[in-house]
Amino acid sequence: MPKVKIYSASACPFAQRSRLVLLEKGVDFELIEIDLQNKPDWFGEVSPYGKVPVIQFGDDRIWESTIINEYLEEVVPEPPLMPGAAGLRAIARIWIDFANTKFTTAFYKLLLSQELEKQQEWEEELQQHFRLMEMEGLRKLSEAGPYWLGESLSLVDLAFYPWFERLPALEYYRGVAIPVECFRLREWWMVMQLRDSVQATIQSAEFHIEQYAKYANNSASGVTAQELRRY
Repeated sequence: MPKVKIYSASACPFAQRSRLVLLEKGVDFELIEIDLQNKPDWFGEVSPYGKVPVIQFGDDRIWESTIINEYLEEVVPEPPLMPGAAGLRAIARIWIDFANTKFTTAFYKLLLSQELEKQQEWEEELQQHFRLMEMEGLRKLSEAGPYWLGESLSLVDLAFYPWFERLPALEYYRGVAIPVECFRLREWWMVMQLRDSVQATIQSAEFHIEQYAKYANNSASGVTAQELRRY
């Protein structure tokens, strides 16, 4: 098996998603750290979107974190990180899409918003997302175990986890935390922090608070921030 190369950045939650999958699957990989504030000239040839993560595996070059993760699930099937049943796989993909299109969008929009009224709107939306994740996700799907889909870790858990690691920044700059009534969500977060893969990639609360300062004052210049300002 050829060695995987992953172009990553320690501050990037999207890149952390794919590093977590590589570690969970025991894949030997070469980590190439990209300074997102000073990207090398050659990086445009590696990443058409100018973002991390990107992986190189043999002749395959794949970008976009959740696409990378499903690709890795196919080429490195053990241990499995998606359910065997087609219906449950579809449910897993629904929640991964929710993470991409709903949860992370509200997370960033709340940080980027400078007007109090807009902050309140995005805070309420994010709180609604937390409650949906609690009631329709963890309480209904994970009765048999601590993870999103039950006893076994899945790509759903790894799709959400990096932003929970970064919640201290959201609380520091916007005073927002997981609602008290979302006890299963808090339990899941605690269990996730015990994973070896998480311990190998985790950064401190202080690190994330510093990294998100420019989001909080709306001076962030990265691709993700630019995209979110447009939509």
